[in-house]
Amino acid sequence: MHLESPKTTIPKSADTVFNFLSDIKNFEKLMPENISKFEVLGDDKFLFALKGMPEIILKKKEVTPNSKIVLGAAGGKLDFSLTGHIQEIDANSSEVQLAFSGEFNSMMAMMIKGPISKFIETLATNMPKAV
Repeated sequence: MHLESPKTTIPKSADTVFNFLSDIKNFEKLMPENISKFEVLGDDKFLFALKGMPEIILKKKEVTPNSKIVLGAAGGKLDFSLTGHIQEIDANSSEVQLAFSGEFNSMMAMMIKGPISKFIETLATNMPKAV
């Protein structure tokens, strides 16, 4: 399953956006209002839970300075990734799109598609205010 957020324009340089997303503590500022738990577990790992959903641990898996950050599931039964694609528009603005990828059976995919789509859209929507 592959889902993408709408592209979001941020009035900051790609370098600034990349540095913001590289610091995993900042993901708390992007979370939706229905977050029930957020906990930093290390320099490259955090745990979060949304009301009515299980806890999820994300770990920084790959970084390409100023253009891409990949977070992946750390443990648990589901294997997926959340990738932030950063594209510089000019020196003072950039565009970010989040992509979610994972292998799920059709029943699971059907159940999580809506909530995951809404989740990544919320992260992207909150970015211009948070960065």
